[in-house]
Amino acid sequence: MGKVTGFGEDWLNDGLDVPGAESGLWVAGADYIAGWREAREAADRLNRALLGVGLELSAVRAVASTSEDGRGVVRLAGSPDVVDRLAELLEACANDAGGAA
Repeated sequence: MGKVTGFGEDWLNDGLDVPGAESGLWVAGADYIAGWREAREAADRLNRALLGVGLELSAVRAVASTSEDGRGVVRLAGSPDVVDRLAELLEACANDAGGAA
C-alpha cells in the first residue's frame, strides 16, 4: 500500500510543520527534511493500522512533522470521540497481551 497521509484533509496539516518556523527558530544545519521523511514513514504505517481497525482518516490521523531541531515527530490528530475509541482499542490489546506493549 502506498502513502496514506496525503488525503488532503484541511484540518489535518500534512506538510513540513515546524513549530516556530514563522518566528525564525529553525536551527542552522538541522536536516528538517530527513526528520520529516522519517516521521512520514511512521505516520503512514500508523495510518494504515488505523484504517485496518476500521477508523476513518478523516476522523483521526497520524501527521508527520518535525521538532524545532529537525527531529521527526508524529502527531495524532482527531476528534475526541474517535481518539477515545482508539484508546479503548489499545487498552483492549494491552489487556489481551497481559499488559505488554
